[in-house]
Amino acid sequence: MIMKPTPLRIDPRNRLLSLDALRGFDMFWITGGEALAIVIAQLTGWGWLEQQMHHVKWDGFHCYDFIFPLFMFISGIAIPYAIESKLEKNIPKRRIVRKVFLRFVILVVLGILYNGAFQNGFSNARIASVLGQIGFGYFFASVIVIFTRNSYVRLTWLGGILIFVALMQLAFPVPGFGAGVLTPEGCVNGYFDRMFLPGRLYREIFDPEGLLCNISAIGITLMGTFAGNILRRKHDSDWKKIGWLSGIGAILIIVALVINPWYPVIKSCWTTTFNLLAGGIGFLLIALFFLLVDHWKCKKWTFYFRVIGMNSIFVYLFTRIVDVDKISEFFTGWFSKLFSGPASQLVTVVGAMAVIWLLLYYMYKKEIFIRI
Repeated sequence: MIMKPTPLRIDPRNRLLSLDALRGFDMFWITGGEALAIVIAQLTGWGWLEQQMHHVKWDGFHCYDFIFPLFMFISGIAIPYAIESKLEKNIPKRRIVRKVFLRFVILVVLGILYNGAFQNGFSNARIASVLGQIGFGYFFASVIVIFTRNSYVRLTWLGGILIFVALMQLAFPVPGFGAGVLTPEGCVNGYFDRMFLPGRLYREIFDPEGLLCNISAIGITLMGTFAGNILRRKHDSDWKKIGWLSGIGAILIIVALVINPWYPVIKSCWTTTFNLLAGGIGFLLIALFFLLVDHWKCKKWTFYFRVIGMNSIFVYLFTRIVDVDKISEFFTGWFSKLFSGPASQLVTVVGAMAVIWLLLYYMYKKEIFIRI
């Protein structure tokens, strides 16, 4: 579906540019930022930087583990602008639910496409996906927002989801392992995925976008809706909004770190502690971007990111389907051969990032924004 974007606004005159910038900043790492950081780390000997650009093997947290949940948090921020504004205009709830459900279905199908089912066949296709989980979280968070106008009721839903996931992971007796065994083999996530999730599992014994992960991820999307509601308050000052966002973010991070020794942060099975930590960082990041972009009006530096963020789903699929590195090598190969090792790779990475950004810039100038 192609259309001009509907501006996300704090009021009718001011676009919430901080949200566009943060979305683009998040997608930047998928569109070459991660590869660029790794090459820089190899050139400088900064091993810590390269380490942060890879997922942890199981428990723990690296910066790269935050890219996916941040996008879900951002989609949650957009819900009050996209949905509550419609409710205020008395648009029927049934029509809104139908639209978000259609978005969910499209994202599931695109996720299956991303996983290569159309290339490799459907007999052993992987059904679970990043895009499917985004759609799942967005749909159920939206339904909660549509049918519960009271913030306390929504907070009850959020608490219920986080507690339910924690209880399942800590108290459900997995056959052959018992309860509370948070390993790839023993976690309840993998048990449910092997029992009920159709198709191939990404890690064979569990899927990081599996059934319980999807339920848990509704939590971080709901957290985003609270951030969106704070930003949307018309009568609060910017500093009050920043204070609320920063305070909530700090509390969530502290709670996650305190609980971590007994209930570890694990992205692969999306523990409640992972939700709290990622959500807390999300609150702090949107507070920072809102302060810089919408309050202090430091906007020029965000243009690069906003161009990426305006077509986030498109660029996510584009970099999966199209081998951008080969395009870069076609144009920059002569130059990269002047160097060796990481320096040669740096030329290819920068060239690939330029190809992606120039395509997105062309779409931006032509007002081609692919929305689902």
